[in-house]
Amino acid sequence: MKRAAIAMMAMALPQLAGAVSCRDITFEEASYTVCDVRAGEDLRLFVKGPTGPFANFAALDDYLIAQNETLVFAMNAGMFDEDLNPVGLYIEAGIERKKIVTRDGPGNFGLLPNGVFCTVLAGDSGPTFQIVESRSFAQNPLACWMATQSGPMLVMDGQLHPKFVAGSDSLNYRNGVGVSEDGSVASFVISNTAVNFHSFARVFRDVLGVKQALFLDGSISRLYAPQLDRSDLGFPIGPIVAVVEQKD
Repeated sequence: MKRAAIAMMAMALPQLAGAVSCRDITFEEASYTVCDVRAGEDLRLFVKGPTGPFANFAALDDYLIAQNETLVFAMNAGMFDEDLNPVGLYIEAGIERKKIVTRDGPGNFGLLPNGVFCTVLAGDSGPTFQIVESRSFAQNPLACWMATQSGPMLVMDGQLHPKFVAGSDSLNYRNGVGVSEDGSVASFVISNTAVNFHSFARVFRDVLGVKQALFLDGSISRLYAPQLDRSDLGFPIGPIVAVVEQKD
């Protein structure tokens, strides 16, 4: 979508003080960082710029500065192929750039059920965040302004993914997103130590109290949070979810 249309959408959203609130927490002796984004903030997805994939936060930041915009939060936003393209549903600024995938398969993405994180623009009631299981989404698609598919689901209707095992020795750095029951807050979480899926999912359910949460990725998990003086480096990444503000 053209930049003018993006600007019009941002103007239509209610402007709230404090775009993102980030904090460090500890759960069962493991460290996590949680960043809450409220519906109405200018939350966008990015994967490619004028010269190719952004691949990192610095390149995205440079691009936004040239547009007279500021990057205030960012996190890797789902799994990708060797060309850094998303492997599942990807909707950016209202345009579907990759179709939804409903089959099972190898790796974490194919560990069904997986899901879709979506921002829905709902008329006078304003935008809301939603996480929907992928096959349900395929049967009843939402009108998403932005959406990314990843997997597995971490929490579904308050229940952990059935294949997660307490005490599993499959440890990794992980990041994901959960949404409040009313869709007004999206909580982005990254582990600062290696944890298993069961422990990571319980941060969303038992600490944050969310009933729907989605895994975004593992070893490449990355966070940009200037308020915490944090801008993670590492291997190139594909989709990036980010909160953007217009410069004065």
